[in-house]
Amino acid sequence: MNSLFRFPHRVRIHGGECGAVARALHHKAKINSLPAVSENVLLTTNERKSMSTKTNFKRLALGVIAALGLGMLSVAPSQAVVSNLTVTVANGTSTLTAGYVSDSTTAATITVSGLFDAASDTVTVSFVEKSKPTGATAVARLYYNESTTPSADTTLVDTPTLDVGTGVGASASAGLAGLTTAYLSGSDSLTGEVAGANNVFRIRSNGGGEIVGAKFFLQLESETARIKGTYTYTVLVKTFQPGNTNPGSVVSTGTYDVSIVIADTAANIALTGATAIDPSKTTAVMNAGAPTTLSAVDSAVSVVATASATNHATIQVKTYTAASNPAPESVTVTVTGPGVVTTSDGSIAGKSLTVVGTGGDTTFRIRADGTAGVASIVVKTTTVTFAAKTVNFYAKAAKTITALTNHPVIKVGSNTGAVVATAVDADGNNWTGTAYIYASTAADALIAGSNATPAACTYSSALGAHLCPVTGTAKGTANLKVIDASTVALATATSNEVSTRVSTGVATTAKLSFDKATYAPGEKAQVRVQVLDEAGLAVPAMTITNAFTAAIAVSKGFSTGATPAFGTTLTIEAATSTADDLNAGHQTYVVYMPMSSGVVTISATGSTGLALAGRVALSASATVVNNDPAIAAAQAASEAATDAAAEAIDAANAATDAANLAAEAADAATVAAEEARDAADAATAAVEELATQVATLMAALKAQITTLANTVAKIAKKVKA
Repeated sequence: MNSLFRFPHRVRIHGGECGAVARALHHKAKINSLPAVSENVLLTTNERKSMSTKTNFKRLALGVIAALGLGMLSVAPSQAVVSNLTVTVANGTSTLTAGYVSDSTTAATITVSGLFDAASDTVTVSFVEKSKPTGATAVARLYYNESTTPSADTTLVDTPTLDVGTGVGASASAGLAGLTTAYLSGSDSLTGEVAGANNVFRIRSNGGGEIVGAKFFLQLESETARIKGTYTYTVLVKTFQPGNTNPGSVVSTGTYDVSIVIADTAANIALTGATAIDPSKTTAVMNAGAPTTLSAVDSAVSVVATASATNHATIQVKTYTAASNPAPESVTVTVTGPGVVTTSDGSIAGKSLTVVGTGGDTTFRIRADGTAGVASIVVKTTTVTFAAKTVNFYAKAAKTITALTNHPVIKVGSNTGAVVATAVDADGNNWTGTAYIYASTAADALIAGSNATPAACTYSSALGAHLCPVTGTAKGTANLKVIDASTVALATATSNEVSTRVSTGVATTAKLSFDKATYAPGEKAQVRVQVLDEAGLAVPAMTITNAFTAAIAVSKGFSTGATPAFGTTLTIEAATSTADDLNAGHQTYVVYMPMSSGVVTISATGSTGLALAGRVALSASATVVNNDPAIAAAQAASEAATDAAAEAIDAANAATDAANLAAEAADAATVAAEEARDAADAATAAVEELATQVATLMAALKAQITTLANTVAKIAKKVKA
């Protein structure tokens, strides 16, 4: 090779690739680049030397550490000391309220844990007072609560006295005389005094070489007088050199401040204005009777006016601060009319009472005083007055009772609420005593009800009426009456006579109907399905499955979102209720008619839930009519505009058709013109070709004539000669 540089033999490249590699190197390496290459090589070499030196130092250090580690493993410590000691404290609270003055759930807590190398290692926990409210005499006590390690056996807690220690935990330790002095030595210079020698605890290991931990409570003693404020204590946690009977010298002392805060009573806070009552959060709820658990909604209360010590109603008033904390407030309850108000225990009664309840919860009772009528009860606090609540005190006997048939058709068996009765006393007050229903005659009793033993009715405060049960016995119609006593002989009031029919028939046929013939657009309507028995009479309440082969079909959709859940199962109602859109003997669906005028038809086909005679097609129709002149005019204008638009569309379509025909004719004319032009061009070409041929023939003829003339001339010349 004719290279400008040479390779030593030991790195020279041999083989078939030699030439290619050499050429590559020849192109990559220039003579003027050799100094740079040399510099890079020297720099790399120096870095390697440096790294080698650092590596040697690291290796040496690791060797020293390993040697030291092995040395430590081979040499036992001269003395064990508690290590990794951690102390966690949390403040506590208390209250001035009796019976809730020393509770572990609100105590200050101290948790100590660490690694105890030897069983003779010692940690002590004690405390001293640091500060307290002026004039306070309450005494705090430190209590051992529990071990905080997974195994309780690893932690021993000793409670020493001045002479002998008492073990708390896995074992007891005796002969600890003098420990108190040793435990407290070294850091008793803090403000306050030691709260008793029995509030010093020693924490030890059960065997050494294990984690030891204990939790303590710091509480105010319940038997000592307390005042509001903050009580602060300094907890002393000390570690000691290992010892046998007594610990050695103190190694370390940690101090940790904890506080127990006693708030003023809620009553004092409210009365002094320290915390304002939020009237928007105050509640006053009246419940019937004297329940132990009160609901959050007022009850309707109607009771007999006979004077007694019975609590007919309970009113609970609760008051809160803006932070939703219960706080007492002065509450006054005043009764106008019959009845009296009493304290919760009934010890004080009158027409008006004012009480400041404990903890913002005040309870009052309402009792009868022998006067009939409606009592008006006003609850008023310092910051809010509630709307009057009422209690109806009715006379013992009713004056009049009015009965109505609620279920016109009943089944054989019990029928609750088949008859409804309302009653009033002599003063016109709603009489809510126990009413009874009975069959008017023995013959009626053979069909429904009882003539000899009246059945008790149930009073419904929501309806303000008595719901009376009737038991159906046989097919037919029975007459019934309602009285105000359990027997006819004792009754002072008897209602009018009402009747109900007992049905024993089966569901046979069905009828579809609307509740009206015509409706306004969007008007609420009822779609009704009536079921009749084999005699064509209404059936009692029942559920019929597979009444139709499919859900009821509608010819014109009802208003959006108002389509009911039509189905094939029918639920026949026993009573009629306008408020609930129910009709006795029917399944009723609520719909809203279409917004546009026209006829709406519903249809269905009876199925196996009905007798064979009822498995036929059914239908019913109603008409939507717009009776509002303005809306009718607008709708008429809209329809006229729609018709005009339709006519315009028709005209436009006709014009389009004509234009299409004209375009087709124009296309045909264009084609014809193009064909004529082609024919003319062809004719012109033929004429031109013919003219050319004629010219050629004429030229040839002229030449022949010339030739002939010349020939004749020659002949003539010869003849003249």
